[in-house]
Amino acid sequence: MTADLAGSIAANLPYLRRYARALTGGQQSGDRFAAATLEAVLADPSGFDGADPKLALFAAFHLVWRSAGAPLGEPDTNLSARAQLHLGTLTPNTREALLLHTIEGFPFADIGRIMQVEDSEAAELVDIALREMEASIAGKVMVIEDEPIIAMDIASIISEMGHTVTGIARTRTEAVDLAARDKPDLILADIQLADNSSGIDAVNDILEQFDDLPVVFITAFPERLLTGERPEPAFLITKPYTESQVQSAVSQAMFFASTETLVA
Repeated sequence: MTADLAGSIAANLPYLRRYARALTGGQQSGDRFAAATLEAVLADPSGFDGADPKLALFAAFHLVWRSAGAPLGEPDTNLSARAQLHLGTLTPNTREALLLHTIEGFPFADIGRIMQVEDSEAAELVDIALREMEASIAGKVMVIEDEPIIAMDIASIISEMGHTVTGIARTRTEAVDLAARDKPDLILADIQLADNSSGIDAVNDILEQFDDLPVVFITAFPERLLTGERPEPAFLITKPYTESQVQSAVSQAMFFASTETLVA
């Protein structure tokens, strides 16, 4: 393996880990398959010849994951067990396509190459996933965001999905108070808040009161949080985000009731 190829793989590894974690249902299971993918690439790097490094890396992951039977992580809590139960109700292959498109930003043609399906089938799988997830549950969403325009945009997207926005908090203190007044079903939080407090700290404070809340984080620097050195968020949106990314992450977090979060 050349130095350039190793560097390209290293640059895209945080995003593979994010995808693997969301796909398999947990950080430990996702990292296990990411590591197995790296071992496979080291043994045979031919798939990277002339290919886009990120596309080739994700394609290699899918070969490894599928060869293992596309397993999910073992549930270690009641919430994760419930999430695994929900997975069984989805049309096969839809969640993979949805994650690849809305979270990782792959066009349908690339999703087809990664999943080894036709472009049109990849597009159909994404549509099916969105319909199934959005129709499955509606609830109350709390927004932690200090930029008013972004906060209003996120709240509008959430409302149009059929959810109720309990309120918008700009600081850690406001967030904790808002959650105490009106317990949400999901938290959508920015990392850096108005008073230089941390959205991570705010979420962890809230989870001390309610330990069963799914969380979606938003940040302009996801690679800083996807390091493998500490527990990481199951759902992480990159700024600038798209409407479909917010819809996807909120729907999945609601559907799978993920409570994985960061340690401050």
